[in-house]
Amino acid sequence: MAKQQNPLCDNTPYTDIASCKKTDSMAVQQSLELASSGSCNDDVDGKLVIRDGTLFSCVAHIITAVIGAGVLSLAWSTSQLGWIGGPVALLCFAIITYVSSSLLSDCYRSPDSVTGKRNRSYIEAVRVNLGETHTWVCGLLQYLSLCGAGIAYVITTATSMRAIQRSNCYHEKGHQAACSYGDSLYMLLFGALQIVVSQIPDFHNMEWLSVVAAIMSFTYAFIGFGLGFAKVIENGEIHGSITGVPASSVANKLWLCFQALGDIAFAYPYSIILLEIQDTLKSPPAENKTMKKASMIAIFVTTFFYLCCGCFGYAAFGNNTPGNLLTGFGFYEPYWLIDFANACIVLHLVGGYQIYSQPVFAVVERWLGKKFPNSGFVNNFYNLKLPFLPPVQLNPLRLCFRTAYVVSTTGIAVLFPYFNQVLGVLGALNFWPLAIYFPVEMYFIQKKIRPWTRKWFVLRTLSFVCLLVTVVGLIGSFEGLISAKLS
Repeated sequence: MAKQQNPLCDNTPYTDIASCKKTDSMAVQQSLELASSGSCNDDVDGKLVIRDGTLFSCVAHIITAVIGAGVLSLAWSTSQLGWIGGPVALLCFAIITYVSSSLLSDCYRSPDSVTGKRNRSYIEAVRVNLGETHTWVCGLLQYLSLCGAGIAYVITTATSMRAIQRSNCYHEKGHQAACSYGDSLYMLLFGALQIVVSQIPDFHNMEWLSVVAAIMSFTYAFIGFGLGFAKVIENGEIHGSITGVPASSVANKLWLCFQALGDIAFAYPYSIILLEIQDTLKSPPAENKTMKKASMIAIFVTTFFYLCCGCFGYAAFGNNTPGNLLTGFGFYEPYWLIDFANACIVLHLVGGYQIYSQPVFAVVERWLGKKFPNSGFVNNFYNLKLPFLPPVQLNPLRLCFRTAYVVSTTGIAVLFPYFNQVLGVLGALNFWPLAIYFPVEMYFIQKKIRPWTRKWFVLRTLSFVCLLVTVVGLIGSFEGLISAKLS
């Protein structure tokens, strides 16, 4: 039977209008009690949204978003930039990411960052602060980046699943065996799983998935660091050089360095989903204070792991550093640990894919809900009871749109299965406009920063430098992607 919803009860389903009306007074009383505790807010669309996110859940969401596919390419990036350029680039991107997240977290409420109206998504904040023209540009870049992150995660998952097979093959037949496997089947399997997982309604219902994913990310990052450290001990020396891996020409060296910067850029910023994460936080304390604290904790932890994985990976393999530390097979033994690490990657990316997909789902479904308020296809929910499982609520729009989205990201990943090049393109494309330009411009509006003051000049200089990084990273990554496709 179709379920109609009481707008006061945050999508709580009812079998008929009469039963919904009977609960109105109870819902109002409940909303008053929750509002007095500061754990809910009556949003513009009339739905009572209960926000119970904490510092812990916020850190989990951030780590799930940040420590992902990018961490595995950092040893390769360090090898291209060398012993000075690699670590310095990692630290610089960490600082820039924290500055960006701090600026953006103050834009969650407008016009006042503590008591103003909520901007529940990045694009809402841009619309309120910068106007419609910026909104269209931001929306195009944001959702392109979100879709791109999903594509990158499909590629990475398939690479890790294939690596498990190869690791077992090398263990049984020797390191010189011709252990070659394709990616497409694993991408399709991951896509099928994501069709199911994508029925999770929103961020408010996936804290458990983010916690599991964050634990998995710590696990495989620590394994990568441990294996690199052990390899350095085994070698008895530190490989690598100040200038990094030599290239056949100066132009090729520049392309590789530019691509490495794009890979590092992909590994850090999470600005495109920061406000969506912040929208899950309860208050008091003010959401921007919790988000800044969570960002500092998460960025400190991730930078530590990034430096360990990047530097020890380069120290272990030098000029032969693989593009993906755990699947490029610099490591062969112990094969069971390699298998376990790659299994952790797969489990983490199940949650990571959702972290980057839920904002896309939310904006499309919210827009269609307002566009077609009387459509049963858009607004009705149906109970599905499966054996040995609790009842599941299905919405026709959610089922069809989210399935089509997963199918599209999986299909593109099958066509362009190039790990480092894809990460570089996505990182460069996302870095300056979404992680730097829009947060800086909104901060100027929010805090009424006057031109040519010291803060204005510093932030403008930062924005210009990051624009240059984006340009060179995009050029190098596109060159690498074209070369890989033609080869």
